[in-house]
Amino acid sequence: MTLQDLLDHFNQGLPLKAGDPVHKVLVKYSNEAMRITAELNSAYHEPAKVRQLISRLIGKEVDRTFMMFPPFNSDFGKNITLGKNVFINAGCKFQDQGGINIGDGALIGHNVVLATVNHGLNPAQRHWNFVAPITIGKNVWIGANATVLQGVTIGDDAVVAAGAVVTKDVPARTVVGGVPAKVIRQITEDEFQ
Repeated sequence: MTLQDLLDHFNQGLPLKAGDPVHKVLVKYSNEAMRITAELNSAYHEPAKVRQLISRLIGKEVDRTFMMFPPFNSDFGKNITLGKNVFINAGCKFQDQGGINIGDGALIGHNVVLATVNHGLNPAQRHWNFVAPITIGKNVWIGANATVLQGVTIGDDAVVAAGAVVTKDVPARTVVGGVPAKVIRQITEDEFQ
């Protein structure tokens, strides 16, 4: 079993059960993610070093315009894609087994949780991982302490209010807030001037 086999498994939306061959690969990469994020979070690093560590974590080069303020945690790391001019503030936690794709210009506030994994309601499946991707469009702003759950797409130029819990797709150019998040208003053309 390879990393690509695991990514294919996740990206097909297949459940993951403890003891499966793919689970062993996940454990290997989860431990790698813990090592890299421990290094990231253990001391101050210049922005270039932060980019280098995040590139190691996700397994691909991040753009030189990417910026992050640690601490940061990820339970897997290898299913994250970051656009250009993305900023991730301190204290964020990404559960990325299902895939997290963050578009150009996105701003991720303090302590945001992106959770692509869920567990079965049936007690026999409680320890299974069920995954679905999170897609964050271009120029999205996610406020502090918001949580975005599996399978959610946030449209371009949308805003997620601080503390919101996003359980459903967010249309482009809207502001959502609350628990669960609901549309508060549209962002008008005048606001784009």
